[in-house]
Amino acid sequence: MRTSAFEVASRYVYPALRGRLVKILREKGLRQAEVAELLHITQPAVSRYLRKERGALVELSSFPDLEERLRSLASEIIERRPDEYWIHARLVEITLYGLGRGYFCRFHALIDPELNPDECRVCLELFGR
Repeated sequence: MRTSAFEVASRYVYPALRGRLVKILREKGLRQAEVAELLHITQPAVSRYLRKERGALVELSSFPDLEERLRSLASEIIERRPDEYWIHARLVEITLYGLGRGYFCRFHALIDPELNPDECRVCLELFGR
């Protein structure tokens, strides 16, 4: 294994989750500038997520529980307007939740052909609960 689970999580999974969060907030009728302000990111970053120039390599649609968690997070962000650290912590929690269920093992194997997802249980053992 040349690419660690943490690298996959930080370079691909976390951005995909944040990109989906951006899209959910837009679906709720917020403008790009409002989404940027709520998430403490720039409006150009929001635009890149929406154009799938960032966070688009991991397909999340087959994980309805992740979608549910992101929708709940979006509602809470709109209601509470938390700081960037709180949002980051929630996105990391969702990332670890997905890792612990083995959702990204096949993707990890695409990134790192040396990884055998049928033998690797690192994320399942560390983050599965």
